[in-house]
Amino acid sequence: MTRVVQIVPFIGPGTGVAGVAWHLDQGLRELGADVEVFTFQSARRGRPTSRSARNTILARIRGGWRMIWFSTVGTRRAKQYLAERPDAISICHNNVVAGDIYVNHGLLLASMRARGRSFWGIYRNPVHDFIYLRDRFRYRGHAHRVAVCLSEGDAADLRATYGPIGPRIEVIPNGVDLDRFRPPTPKERAAARAEFGLGHDQRVGVFVGHEFSRKGLSFAIRGLASGPSALLMVIGGNDDIIAEAHAEAVEHGVGDRVLFLGVRKDLPNHLAACDFFVFPSAYEANALVVLEALASGLPVIATPVGFAPEVIHDGVNGYLVERDPEAVGARMEELATLDDESFAALRLGARASAERYGWREVARRYLALVEQVQAERSTDSSAAEQASG
Repeated sequence: MTRVVQIVPFIGPGTGVAGVAWHLDQGLRELGADVEVFTFQSARRGRPTSRSARNTILARIRGGWRMIWFSTVGTRRAKQYLAERPDAISICHNNVVAGDIYVNHGLLLASMRARGRSFWGIYRNPVHDFIYLRDRFRYRGHAHRVAVCLSEGDAADLRATYGPIGPRIEVIPNGVDLDRFRPPTPKERAAARAEFGLGHDQRVGVFVGHEFSRKGLSFAIRGLASGPSALLMVIGGNDDIIAEAHAEAVEHGVGDRVLFLGVRKDLPNHLAACDFFVFPSAYEANALVVLEALASGLPVIATPVGFAPEVIHDGVNGYLVERDPEAVGARMEELATLDDESFAALRLGARASAERYGWREVARRYLALVEQVQAERSTDSSAAEQASG
C-alpha cells in the first residue's frame, strides 16, 4: 500500500489550503493510499492551539508568529516525523520546508506586485522578508523533489519570481466537490432567490472573496455603471472593507444594486440564487472559487490570471476580460440581457467544464505523482548503494 504524509498547517472541510488538503486526503484514501497528516497541532506535540484573536491587529500578529514558528520549528519536527516513516512520500502545503512534493498555493511577492506594490511597500515588512528568504531557499535549493503549481500561469509566476527552480515543476490544478457544488434544481433555485427577494427575470452576478482589493471587487462595482441590467451579490470581507465597498457603490450610483452579505458558510445555496460569477482578480495561483462557480452552473467573468485562462472559454462557459470596470460591466450587461436559451447553454457549458476537475480525478493525478517519486527514490537509493559498494 502506498503511504503518504501530508504536511499542512491546518486541515478540514471548507475552503483555502486546509480544505484542499482535506479533499486530497479523502481522495487518496478512496484510491487505497494510507494517509497521515502532520499539522501545526502535531508540531506542537499535543499542546492546544489558542483561539484566533478578535482584534484584527492581534490576529495578524498571531498569524505571523504561527507562520514563522511552523516554518522553522515546524520544519525541524516535520523532518523528525518523516524520518520515522522512511517509506512514506510526503506532500507539503505551505510554511514547512520539508517533504518530497511541495504544493505552491500562491506567491506573496507575485500577488503584491500584481497589485502595484512598490519594492519598498513589499520589503519594509519583516514578515515579507522572511517569506522571501524562506521560499528562495525552498525553490532555489533541493528541499523538495517536485514543486506542484496549480496552473500554468502559477508556474510562470514562480519562475519569474525566483529564477531557476531546483525542484522540477508539475502542474496539477485544484479540484472541486462536484456533489456539493452543482446546478440547483428549479425548486432549490426558487427558494434561494426568494430568500433575497429576487424576481424571476433579474440576472444576478456574484462575487466571492475576502481580499476585495486583490480580487477586484471595485472593478465589478464600478462596472455596474456599464451594466445597468445586472445586480451584484457580494460574499466575504469584514466590516471595515464592506463599509468602504458600500461607500464606493453609493458614490458611483449603484448602491441599490449591490447586496453585501459578509462571510457565509452555505456558499452553494447562495450560488443557487445567482446567474453568473464575477472575479476581476489581479493575481491567483488557481482560484478554487472559479471552479466552484462553474460546477454550480454559473458562467464566469474573470481576468486572465491563475487557472482562469485554462478553463474559461469565451462564449462557452463565460468570458475573460481585462481588469477594467467598463470591460467587466459590458460582459455583465451582456449576460444580464442574454436570451434564456443562450444563457442556458452557457450554464451547461460551465458545469461541463468543471466536471473534469472532480477531487477524485485530481487525487488520482497526485497518487500517480507519488508513485513516480517513490520509484525515483528507490532508484536513487540503489544507485547510492552501488556507488558506496
